[in-house]
Amino acid sequence: MQINQPSYSEADLETTLVSREEIRTRVAGLGVELSEHYLGKDVTIVSILSGALIFTADLIRSCDFPTRLDCLRAESYGNATAAQTPPRITNPLKTDIKDHHVLVVDDILDSGNTLKAIIAHLEKLSPASLKTCVLLDKPARHEKDFSADFCGFSIPDQFVVGYGLDFAERYRSLPCIGVLRKELQDAATHT
Repeated sequence: MQINQPSYSEADLETTLVSREEIRTRVAGLGVELSEHYLGKDVTIVSILSGALIFTADLIRSCDFPTRLDCLRAESYGNATAAQTPPRITNPLKTDIKDHHVLVVDDILDSGNTLKAIIAHLEKLSPASLKTCVLLDKPARHEKDFSADFCGFSIPDQFVVGYGLDFAERYRSLPCIGVLRKELQDAATHT
């Protein structure tokens, strides 16, 4: 069976789950929710690299409160479509979060293992408060008793790419979120 070479574009999607316009509208809505929640507070936003980078940038511009920004990198997927290892936090924060309000922004809540590990790590740094905001939630995949405080979209248990989410570091720049065609997932895992 011959596999067509991927184009790394929307043509490689089996289906689009969340359109560009739906993302734009929901991120603006999250900005309003967060602005109401954090009214009068200075917040440190911790973006989880690399998947949450695009979402975080748009979200910060939608919020109406003072922010500081820092990033953490947590690795568990590699080039696979499911977590292969326990999550590892591979770089420390550069910002002191002791007694600060902290909002952790991530691209997707899948099993819950990564966010739970990040929260445990950050709690040791004694923030004044610690909340989470995810773009996507896959409730069917939760292994841990954990949910995000703020969520963009709940999606089915399918492997998705776009708007920061990747497959083997590709597809992050797609303006929508969609399901990568199965034959492209399979071809990459056998190379």
